[in-house]
Amino acid sequence: MELTPREKDKLLLFTAALVAERRLARGLKLNYPESVALISAFIMEGARDGQTVAALMEDGRHVLRRDQVMEGVPEMIPDIQIEATFPDGSKLVTVHNPIV
Repeated sequence: MELTPREKDKLLLFTAALVAERRLARGLKLNYPESVALISAFIMEGARDGQTVAALMEDGRHVLRRDQVMEGVPEMIPDIQIEATFPDGSKLVTVHNPIV
């Protein structure tokens, strides 16, 4: 199977999100890369499902709560930008203050 660099990046991001999901389910607090991966994967999957950019910008703020991540992580992530594939093409989605 041949993958483009972009496809490899998406696969790595999704794998990191799965690890984060499992750790969260075990009650562990997520670190910076796990938090970014989980929120980014949520946005990418929502885009694939046909949600709007505006809806994902809002819903992306409710994927994780402050008590689910390690201390200092919310301050390290002022915003997340992810280029996601929507039914009508790729668009940049920005989630401001993703961990409340």
